[in-house]
Amino acid sequence: MTTKAVDVLLVGAGAMSTTLGMLLKQLDPSMKICMVERLDHVAHESTDAMNNAGTGHAAYCELNYTPKKADGGVDPSKAFAINEAFEVSLQFWSYLVNAKALPNPAKFISNVPHQSFVWGEENVQFLRSRYETLSSTQQFAQMEYSEDHEVLSEWMPLVMQNRSADEKVAGTRVRHGADVNFGSLARHMVEYLDQQGDFELLLSRSVEELTQGDDKRWTVELKNEQSGAKETIDAGFVFLGAGGGALPLLQKSGIEEGKGYGGFPVSGMWLVCKNQDVVEQHNAKVYGLAPIGAPPMSVPHLDTRVIDGKKALLFGPFAGFTTKFLKQGSVFDMFKSIKPGNLKPMLSVGAKSMDLTRYLISEVMQTHDSRCDALRFFFPEAKNEDWELSYAGQRVQIIKNDPEKGGKLEFGTEVIASADGSLAALLGASPGASTAVPTMIEVVENCFNEKMNSAEWQQKIKEMVPSYKESLIEDGELLKSVRQNTLTTLGLGSI
Repeated sequence: MTTKAVDVLLVGAGAMSTTLGMLLKQLDPSMKICMVERLDHVAHESTDAMNNAGTGHAAYCELNYTPKKADGGVDPSKAFAINEAFEVSLQFWSYLVNAKALPNPAKFISNVPHQSFVWGEENVQFLRSRYETLSSTQQFAQMEYSEDHEVLSEWMPLVMQNRSADEKVAGTRVRHGADVNFGSLARHMVEYLDQQGDFELLLSRSVEELTQGDDKRWTVELKNEQSGAKETIDAGFVFLGAGGGALPLLQKSGIEEGKGYGGFPVSGMWLVCKNQDVVEQHNAKVYGLAPIGAPPMSVPHLDTRVIDGKKALLFGPFAGFTTKFLKQGSVFDMFKSIKPGNLKPMLSVGAKSMDLTRYLISEVMQTHDSRCDALRFFFPEAKNEDWELSYAGQRVQIIKNDPEKGGKLEFGTEVIASADGSLAALLGASPGASTAVPTMIEVVENCFNEKMNSAEWQQKIKEMVPSYKESLIEDGELLKSVRQNTLTTLGLGSI
């Protein structure tokens, strides 16, 4: 059995772990980091291009980030926070491009307008209210709105094709939206890290055990999936960024902060267009309203993707239910995650989530014809034969204890860190990779607090993220300056 001693062990080679590795290497190039990945390649679970939406989630088009209020208006607070978080990610990526740590931005990010589209009087009123609320702020000042069929036909020709002139419709557009190939981004980050000193990537390794010693360091036992050999990593800090696989690993760690958490897996499927002539007629991410009871990952959208320089057109995602926590996982994943500490919240959530259950059952029962019928709400002239089904990645929604309700189903992401800062895990799904940078900065703040407060790290983090510790929601001039720089550097347009 071989043993390696490292400062940091990153479990999983997806968007979160690679971002944390890049942050730490920039802050301290001498830090000894090891990254382990269960598969034999990098970023091929939820981070892979066809396994996620690829939307740079900035709340420009995602209507579920602005829920209706009782008075008929919208609550913009989540949209403001997500927009600010994505701006932080854009700043860090821009820094890495300028520092030659990432290649030409076209290798991982493309300008694709972000648009919303609704039909029906009530939904039009909602979108109008949303536009009025958001566009009055600096964050969303570039948002455009229209109920005019001609204008909307210019923005989204496939969506408006042969619609009745009497149909009440509305749309919004932000031209500088982003499509992000998170798989490519993660792989480029690992490629850079692999060229640095004191970094090692171990593929085909599964974590078998995590044990903390009296010295607060972690002994992590690995299994080489190809040779069967056992290996041990001695780490000062462990980050569990293994997507849906993070929950079982958190449970293995035994930290007090991780007790009571459960997971609810949701699978996803896309309709992918096979007709390139149709693909070329659409250049936008057009988001609609989610069905009642649907999880956020199931907000329907007609979505232009740019993958390795080639345009693709997807519609969905359609949700499904599986007991796997990873796309290449086991059907026993969910059952193995049930422990005495999380049984009560999981049962409580199950009893209270009938809308979600009915929705998932209806999704699973859909045929190709019924999925194409759903597509035709967005693209009236869509032909069944032009589309085929593709399976996306797995998402594991968080279930946690709730003193009043017994259990609560969360649809966001959450960082769980041990009290001593020696281990952290990321659970949850949407908005996921788009907020990887601010989320990983949170991990650094929580788990490397003393170093993060040093003058050296403070200076470096401000160099990487100029808006660090300042509010892009409140400081319009700072936002304008930061946004202009990132849009220019990453080739996303201008304001």
